[in-house]
Amino acid sequence: MSAQPATRTKVQLPHWLHGSVQTGFLLVLTLIVLAPLLIMFVATFQDGNDVIRRGLSLDIDRSSLSLDNYVMLFTDSGPYFRWFANSILLTVVQVAGTLLVSSFVAYGFAVYEFKGKTALFIAVLLLMAVPFEIMMLPLYVLVNDVGLADSYSVIVLPFLAAAVTIFYFRQYFLGIPKDLLEAGRMDGATEFGIFFKIVVPVAKPAFAAMAILNGMIIWNNFLWPLLVLRSESKFTLPIGLNTLLTPHENNYELLIIGSLFSLLPVLVLFLLFQRFFVAGMTAGALKG
Repeated sequence: MSAQPATRTKVQLPHWLHGSVQTGFLLVLTLIVLAPLLIMFVATFQDGNDVIRRGLSLDIDRSSLSLDNYVMLFTDSGPYFRWFANSILLTVVQVAGTLLVSSFVAYGFAVYEFKGKTALFIAVLLLMAVPFEIMMLPLYVLVNDVGLADSYSVIVLPFLAAAVTIFYFRQYFLGIPKDLLEAGRMDGATEFGIFFKIVVPVAKPAFAAMAILNGMIIWNNFLWPLLVLRSESKFTLPIGLNTLLTPHENNYELLIIGSLFSLLPVLVLFLLFQRFFVAGMTAGALKG
């Protein structure tokens, strides 16, 4: 006669304990994320050479703290704010252009049927797997051959149709009911009218999510602008900050405080669109 297996008793944790553990875990993660930012913020009140010699740390001599770096930033930072303005301009223009062009392409893949549609979409997927470093050299040669080097257009135009953005929008648009689009056509709306008056309002979370992701990538873009920009007055912020380190002289003070201020636009962008960002990423995952 076989022995009956012992029944296991499930222990249910109290609700308050479960909530406390979850809150504590999130607080630890928050501290881990914010600690580097706090250390960098404290470093902006210190002498740059001391920071480089001793490293970034919260173990500091309070008597050595001063506002000299902030005074220098707003009174004697040279072309820093010109680089800052260049980065903001390029980011705004490229994000707007990328969202417009990529959403158009994705809308075509999601809504219309045409010859070669599957092959073209497979090509988009393959582009997602190709590192930019592989395309960089032939693209650089092309840019020099057509005489577009040292211009902002060559930074913006080649990347308006972003493969990842196209893929995301296409997956999102597939979740929009076709009856909604047909209703617009029956009301006499043009295809552009349907897109801008029906699809775009419905897909606001998707546009916000892609605006944040593309904005972060474009704002921190370093390699391609470094290759094609040659005039100091046209440098973006990442390139400009890199020029502060030279074999002859290093401006660590401006590098540290300038790097901290470079975080502000991305932070503001995320705070403005975080509600749509979360909704867009969640909806995109469910509809993908």
